[in-house]
Amino acid sequence: MIVSTKGRYALRVMIDLAEHQSDKYVPLKEVAARQEISEKYLENILKVLVQNGFLEGLRGKGGGYRLTRSPEQYTVEEILNLTEGNLATVSCLTPGAPTCHRMAECRTYNMWKGLDEMISDYFRKITLADLAAPEEAGNDYVI
Repeated sequence: MIVSTKGRYALRVMIDLAEHQSDKYVPLKEVAARQEISEKYLENILKVLVQNGFLEGLRGKGGGYRLTRSPEQYTVEEILNLTEGNLATVSCLTPGAPTCHRMAECRTYNMWKGLDEMISDYFRKITLADLAAPEEAGNDYVI
């Protein structure tokens, strides 16, 4: 499994919007500049996020984008599944894949299935809030 730039950039954009939340919309130009992503490429990613209800967009003066939920309510798993289509490590585990004719004798199927479950479980436990405000090392001391 390789996460494409689309998936990685979607995470970066969502984190950026979580870090810059307010009553106002965050302009595309600002997000693109902070994340060093071309506006044109970013528009394609934002379109998918808006169409699927992850973001709300507003055109015109004062427009831009904002989260539709609080950062704690987004998981890395759902963002990557949306932008990547799925996170399957092998083609036979891709949702809707045809049944493999070797399934009955496959010695590796359960291994791949276990890996996929571990990846999903791991990403399901990480929220946008976790990524937007990571604990800084060294700040856990008492004065």
